Amino acid sequence: MLNLGILISGRGSNMEAILKSIQKKKIPANPAIVISNRPDARGLDIAQRLGVKTEILESRNFDGNRKEYDEKIAKILVKNKVTQRNGLVCLAGFMRIIGPELVRKYKNRIINIHPSLLPSFPGLDAQRQALEYGARYTGCTIHFVDSGVDSGPIILQKTVEIKKTDTVEVLSRRILAKEHVAYPEAVRLFALKKIKVSGRRITIG
Repeated sequence: MLNLGILISGRGSNMEAILKSIQKKKIPANPAIVISNRPDARGLDIAQRLGVKTEILESRNFDGNRKEYDEKIAKILVKNKVTQRNGLVCLAGFMRIIGPELVRKYKNRIINIHPSLLPSFPGLDAQRQALEYGARYTGCTIHFVDSGVDSGPIILQKTVEIKKTDTVEVLSRRILAKEHVAYPEAVRLFALKKIKVSGRRITIG
C-alpha cells in the first residue's frame, strides 16, 4: 500500500481533506506521517485527532542551510516508510521551497497544490495576482514538484469563475473549496497507479 507523508506549515485544511478521504476508504493509502516546520501549526492537532503520527522539524533552526533541512526531512520520511518506491509526499501549505536533492530523490513522488490555473500566476499571492490581472477564471492546480517554482507537470485542475464583487478573501475561500476536492482525488489516482508521466505530459487512466 502507498505510504503517505504530508508536509504542512499551518492550518492543514488540505491535509485534513486527504486524511478524511483515507478514513472513508476513498483513498487506498496509509497516512504514515505528518511533518510540520512550525510547532504552532494547527494542522498538527488535526492530524493527531485523526490518529496520524506527527513530527516537528523547525525550519528556523536551519536558516541558510536548505540542503541539511531537506536531508532531515528525507530521514523522517524514510523512517516512516515513505520511500522512493512506495511513498508519496504531499505538500499541503508547506511554506518552504523543496531543494533539488530532495526533488531528485523523490522524482515524481512529491505533489503540491497551487491556488491558480498554472502556468498562470505562479508563486505567492496567486489569488491577488488573478484579480489584479483582470482574469475571468482561476482555480487550483495539483502538480508534481520539480526544481522550478510551481512549474512541475500538471495532474489535475479545477476552475473557479472570478466575479466582479470578489475580494482576495472571498475568491480564496471558493478556490479552497475546490482544493479540498481536487487534492484527495489526485492522491487517489496516484495510489491507484492511474497517473502516467512522460516528460511534462501526464496521462490519467
